[in-house]
Amino acid sequence: SEVEVFVLMDCLRATWMSGKTRPKEFRVTQLEALCHFLEERQADIQHALCEDLHKPCFETEFTEILLVRNELANALNNLSCWMKDEKVNKNLMTQLDCAFIQKDPYGVVLIIGAFNFPIQLTLLPLVGAIAQTFAVVTAGPEETGKLLENKFDYIFYTGSVRVGKIIMTAAAKHVTPLTLELGGKSPCYVDKCCNFQNAANRIVWGKFLNAGQTCIAPDYVICTVETQERLMPCLRQAICEFFGNEPKQSADFGRMVNDRHFQRARALLECGRVAIGGEIDERERYIAPTVLADVKEWEPIMQEEVLAPILPIFTVNDMEEAIHFINCRDRPLAVYAFSCDNKVYCLSYKNYITVLFYNYVVKA
Repeated sequence: SEVEVFVLMDCLRATWMSGKTRPKEFRVTQLEALCHFLEERQADIQHALCEDLHKPCFETEFTEILLVRNELANALNNLSCWMKDEKVNKNLMTQLDCAFIQKDPYGVVLIIGAFNFPIQLTLLPLVGAIAQTFAVVTAGPEETGKLLENKFDYIFYTGSVRVGKIIMTAAAKHVTPLTLELGGKSPCYVDKCCNFQNAANRIVWGKFLNAGQTCIAPDYVICTVETQERLMPCLRQAICEFFGNEPKQSADFGRMVNDRHFQRARALLECGRVAIGGEIDERERYIAPTVLADVKEWEPIMQEEVLAPILPIFTVNDMEEAIHFINCRDRPLAVYAFSCDNKVYCLSYKNYITVLFYNYVVKA
């Protein structure tokens, strides 16, 4: 309720204003407590994610817990350095002054996590904000909207572009600085000159990790028709090797997070032509590792982030057309290029890096 949100905000703000969170000793204690929590509750975390996402224990340890532990170790090792004042050069106006940058925490921070990696995407930014005491709110869209009506000193959000726009609008009312880590359609270019089985193995691993519910997963493959024909049997072999002849029975393959996302992903199977997989089980929210061929530019699967175990292949005439296609669209989080040709490697790197936040060009 609005009253509960007000009381919660008042409590957090009062704690911040008290100054108790500022000393290094308090921050170290908080960071170490989070370390102990991850150690003591690792089995519980693995069990919970297995129940929710059918996520294998190895995936949880590798993509959730280990990343947070590494961030905690980095913070503990560097906290003293980060907290020190930074001396700066003086200009004419400040010659008689003592000029330095004081590292002052923002204050009360709102972190909005995401369902696909709930531990990592919530606790990684928490490591940076751990100088605060904190409260946990389980919130849907309505409750999050109520939270956003309050003034925070910083907002960190991971999720979709659509919701990111809503959060940015809410932050603007209070001129609140924020970090938005938004999804996108990360392309994967496969050149005619490459080790196709190596490329397929890497694409399958990256795409079907967490049942495709990863923001930097290869969203779609872009290649020529000839390359598609050579790549397809390699993708089929990689899927079989990783998940067996019956992926539904595999302990290493997850499920869609909820019914809404299952139905959204299910509708995408109507695009193009199912070349591999396509089987579903609504009761289990299961969608088999699927590859779609003959996908058209205007179809829904090429207009929205897939975030499901469905890999569309979009064909072009050559690499220049692929680069043009990618650059004419919204910036993705990552781009992947597979080739044994150094000229292709350099050209793809040169053209892609100007429009991307992160860039992965893989020689294969």
